[in-house]
Amino acid sequence: MNNKLKVALAQIAPVWLDKEATIKKIEKQIIDAAEESCELIVFGEGLLPGYPFWIALTNGAAWNSSVQKELHAHYVKNSICIEKGELDSICQLAKKHQMAIYLGIIERPEDRGGHSIYASLVYIDQEGIIQSVHRKLQPTYDERLTWAPGDGNGLQVHPLKDFTVGGLNCWENWMPLPRASLYGQGENLHIAVWPGSDHNTKDITRFIARESRSYVISVSSLMQKTDFPEGTPHLDKIIAEAPDQLANGGSCIASPDGEWLVEPVLHKEGLIIETLDFNRVLEERQNFDAVGHYSRPDVTHLQVNRERQSTVSFFDNE
Repeated sequence: MNNKLKVALAQIAPVWLDKEATIKKIEKQIIDAAEESCELIVFGEGLLPGYPFWIALTNGAAWNSSVQKELHAHYVKNSICIEKGELDSICQLAKKHQMAIYLGIIERPEDRGGHSIYASLVYIDQEGIIQSVHRKLQPTYDERLTWAPGDGNGLQVHPLKDFTVGGLNCWENWMPLPRASLYGQGENLHIAVWPGSDHNTKDITRFIARESRSYVISVSSLMQKTDFPEGTPHLDKIIAEAPDQLANGGSCIASPDGEWLVEPVLHKEGLIIETLDFNRVLEERQNFDAVGHYSRPDVTHLQVNRERQSTVSFFDNE
């Protein structure tokens, strides 16, 4: 049955900007998915510890603002340093339940000094090993006021039964060349993670499936005005401008022909579970394969730099 893969889309709200509490909520979703014999679970963009909604609500571009500085510092302190083992408990659950995981985090990496943060998509395999960390190449619009731009190191794919999985963050999914870099590595199950809302997922999910002749899983988070926790810095300013619904979900799955397997699910928290059949990929590649028989590498050819970027390199004498 390697051609069948049971997947879970975890459409949940974070415990906003509280990494410890959000990790516990993520762990519960993994355990619940294991009870349903799921082999892959996917969480939304930046779910751990949450999306920076305050920027659009509190004049995030204000220069030298104490409000923005204090909120940013709170965000950084609740971001994830993988090198310090802050994903270890999640990796252990992946191994225990033989479940692969795609998880959107706000990463605070030591290899970039430990103070800047990145919207990263982490892939943990069924043995509980982190196989790739893809830092979002280009934060979108006001995200650039808090997230740093990433690099190509995480443009990688991974074997999962008969499938080859890869993923991108949010509006990266609209970038043709990163998509092509994954297609060229044999991707046939594409993971697209979003902060939330069907206005992001309802068109691009089916478009990528039709272009790539792959399954596409889009996973979004939820966020309501009532989800902002007490104790958040400048909560009164955030609440004053926040709409009742900031992210309505919209998680969905498109089949390799571009048609819906699961239409966007709105306003519902929890797991969305479906089984994928790899044979559908082979059927749809018969008439179109963007990097195979319907490509012309002698005419157009993509080069990708996957080197992990860092500000310094050290050459120490031993």
